[in-house]
Amino acid sequence: MPKKTIPLFSLVILVATLTFPDPCRGDGEKPNFIVILVDDLRWDELGCTGHPFVHTPHIDRIANEGARFRNAFATTPLCSPHRACLLTGLYTRHHGILDNTNRSEQSHQLLTFPRLLHESGDYETGYVGKWHMGNDPSARPGFDYWVSLKGQGTSFDPELNVNGEMEKFSGHTTDVLNRKAVEFVESAHAKPFCLYIAHKALHPELVQRDDGSITDPSAAKFLPAKRHETLYAQDAIPRRLNVIDDLKGKPALLRPVEGLPPLGRTTGTSDETIRDRLRMLAGIDDGVGQLFAALEKLGQLDNTVILFTSDHGYWYGEHGLSVERRLAYEEGIRIPLLVRYPRLVEKGKLVDPLALGIDLAPTVLELAGCHPDPAPTFDGRSLVPLLGDDTPAAWRDSFFIEYNSDTVFPRVNRMGYRAVRSERWKYIHYLDLEGMDELYDLLRDPYEMENRIDDPGARPAIEQLRAKLENWDG
Repeated sequence: MPKKTIPLFSLVILVATLTFPDPCRGDGEKPNFIVILVDDLRWDELGCTGHPFVHTPHIDRIANEGARFRNAFATTPLCSPHRACLLTGLYTRHHGILDNTNRSEQSHQLLTFPRLLHESGDYETGYVGKWHMGNDPSARPGFDYWVSLKGQGTSFDPELNVNGEMEKFSGHTTDVLNRKAVEFVESAHAKPFCLYIAHKALHPELVQRDDGSITDPSAAKFLPAKRHETLYAQDAIPRRLNVIDDLKGKPALLRPVEGLPPLGRTTGTSDETIRDRLRMLAGIDDGVGQLFAALEKLGQLDNTVILFTSDHGYWYGEHGLSVERRLAYEEGIRIPLLVRYPRLVEKGKLVDPLALGIDLAPTVLELAGCHPDPAPTFDGRSLVPLLGDDTPAAWRDSFFIEYNSDTVFPRVNRMGYRAVRSERWKYIHYLDLEGMDELYDLLRDPYEMENRIDDPGARPAIEQLRAKLENWDG
């Protein structure tokens, strides 16, 4: 038989592996990770965040036995871009997933934190759910276990790519994804694991044209599991004060849109639609409970970092809005962020400094003791100091928000913007709309109803925030 030879490239890799220590190896037992991402979940839709009637005991357990961030935000309030923000630790302008169009090929190139954990050799990685950076459901680099929907997927009877094979499942999609997540956790692991479960819920079913635009945004349907269809039927839906905003300081929202009524009290999200969203959330809470049970059975609960968050918020009629969740108002950019890890985080910890979705990647890598060489560049920063007792004296006092306009929702077409939010102020600069910028004093006007852009008394704030935007890298 001919003698087998090792290709030179492979030999170099082998020698490097044998010669140099793995940069992610460290002393002590490495934790597991479970990241639970909910689609479109507002920051205030959970029992632990003060909702008056929603029942989310398992999600609340993460906060009650860990930390709740009270000021967490998405830096691009749109599904695909912020999903890439979470996975890469980069602002949208730097990772390049600019919008919800099909960026399948580009999303295969992302340097994600699960990929870094996988390539370290110290972690087994799993992805379950909605990738939604393009329609391609095939596995992205860095995952040992892959279960994914094609594009948005459906709320019932999903077809999933399971480790390279397309399979049809029966039942509510949330339940199916919950089962696949638990299967991964309960499977035999030779190493610590990192599971990223990205739910289809609470995303609605939308009727789209061939070009991807929405035929009727008001016709969006949220479809819960059958067992949850009557939940909360008698509960009164809470509304925030800005549902009565007259929009006088928001000329961008006052623009007439062909085929759509002017924004007002009648264009907001209906009570029953909100109930259906919360009914979908009940299925996710069931799945969180199943993950807790699986970890307890394996004796791995307290050795597992559980992180719970969403990609952006949603409108309940604030400023007359419903499904157009791309805008920079608080209801669109605020997200829940809960972390349970008893080794580091005390029970019931409340964290107030500004936290961002782009902080997730550096946080996980630090907790994993993973320090790749060369070190990746992050726009976010690790939240580990905020989770422990050594909160740094200097933390961020502001952050940037960006949105690149698309044509899916006519109301927000040509409304690309760049914004900066500090602890007190928010400045929104529209890229294609002349003379329609907005400035809000969040301390005195938390509902963003008074645009101060032309107020001489706010001139120092606007000059400072404009300078920040002008100096923003990228």
